[in-house]
Amino acid sequence: MSRKAAKDRSALEERIGYKFADKAMLERALTHISALSGGPQKRVNSYQRLEFLGDHVLGLVISDMLYRAFPKANEGELSRRLADLVRKETCAEVAKAMDLGPALKLGNSESHAGGRLRATILADACEGLVGAVFIDGGYEAADALIARFWKERMLTLLRPLRDPKTMLQEWAQARGLPTPAYRELARTGPHHDPKFRVAVVLPDRPPAEGMGSSKRAAEQAAAAAMLTRVGVAVDKLDG
Repeated sequence: MSRKAAKDRSALEERIGYKFADKAMLERALTHISALSGGPQKRVNSYQRLEFLGDHVLGLVISDMLYRAFPKANEGELSRRLADLVRKETCAEVAKAMDLGPALKLGNSESHAGGRLRATILADACEGLVGAVFIDGGYEAADALIARFWKERMLTLLRPLRDPKTMLQEWAQARGLPTPAYRELARTGPHHDPKFRVAVVLPDRPPAEGMGSSKRAAEQAAAAAMLTRVGVAVDKLDG
């Protein structure tokens, strides 16, 4: 490992508040498959297996956090909150808060293509890091890491419990209309930071459009625009 790479990993440990006993585990958690050579076996030396574990550890820890923080919430509300906190977009945001990008080990082509800024890579590596902390330090260490970066998000969740797509579908169904149809109109911007423009269509109504950094986000924006057009206020989340 180069001196710069070692410095980046040490700085990352400081930011996340956890020092690895097994530095090889941290190295694996930060290694993208593009940085490895060899056959199919190379996958096990990347963060992919740790990502699988981290995804489930994250779900368990956040479920526990939600259960304790919202004693009056029913199962449906807890499930919706959980889904928001463990989704790939949130994991990518957490990775950016950790400044995970500079510490990642990428192949040259992936690095030159902006992989350190790509949301999918950041999200997967974030889950891989959670899995690595769990293996290296146990449940308490993983719990502390997740609380450090997810607790404030849990308490100040901004997304409505019923997202605009769900609200629009319910509105349409209540009026005997078909399920709203979404159509991608354009994709612009660099590969690592794309912008999507999407339209949502309902019978006998002009389409409504939305923009977002992912197709999902653009669809939600389009649904919100359609709801506003038909006079439906988007839900606000009570803390």
